[in-house]
Amino acid sequence: MQYLYIEKCKNKIWGLCERSTKIKLQEMPLSERPYEKLELYGESFLSNSELLAIIIGSGTKDETSITLAQKVLNLNGQVGNNLRLLQDITITELMKIKGIGKVKAIRLKALGEITKRMEKPIKNEVYIKSSKDVANLLMPEMRFEKKEIVKLIILNVKNKVLKIINISLGSTNYAIIEPKDILTEPIKMEAPKIILVHNHPSGNPKPSLEDVNITNRLYRCSKLLGIELLDHIVIGDGIYESIKFQKF
Repeated sequence: MQYLYIEKCKNKIWGLCERSTKIKLQEMPLSERPYEKLELYGESFLSNSELLAIIIGSGTKDETSITLAQKVLNLNGQVGNNLRLLQDITITELMKIKGIGKVKAIRLKALGEITKRMEKPIKNEVYIKSSKDVANLLMPEMRFEKKEIVKLIILNVKNKVLKIINISLGSTNYAIIEPKDILTEPIKMEAPKIILVHNHPSGNPKPSLEDVNITNRLYRCSKLLGIELLDHIVIGDGIYESIKFQKF
């Protein structure tokens, strides 16, 4: 059974209060219970902690699921209302919270991944007409990554996306890539066009000198092989930059 703590004052003059007593969560007003509140008013009326409380399920003998949810949101010095941390926090870190066991931690991590996947395009056929299309396609997936990830979009002659592959996983500062690693798959597929994409974990998409150099090298190598490098996009936190062109 879940409980909330309240203070029962036994001496109003001196303001002395006895040890907190417990109130069952079920004894709270309907408007304050996460499950009933969602059913009555809809999910948009719930706070982040209330929504997480539903995912967490049960609390402990000392704390309610809402209190546990608030502790999750405050992990690593977060502001307390940032659900993005579910994509970054580890299972081990979640389990450091008393009352969050392995099952609850895995449940929360699954929620973070589901949220990320829901933001991905659901179209079976995707066509790229500009650098903005590239950003819209990969921004939800790459903007929150803590390490540099390099992806390659492989297209046909009409700019239809044939395949998106991971080329490299780097550190928090850089990823090492070579033209041969990038061009292997397009050569196998006999694809005429490619777009290179990578993220900056700092959130700032301003291209580095190395970004520009690898773009120039890849452009020359791919041209020799009859493959057109349409662009190299750098993904930041909600913003992006095109190293080559803006429109294709």
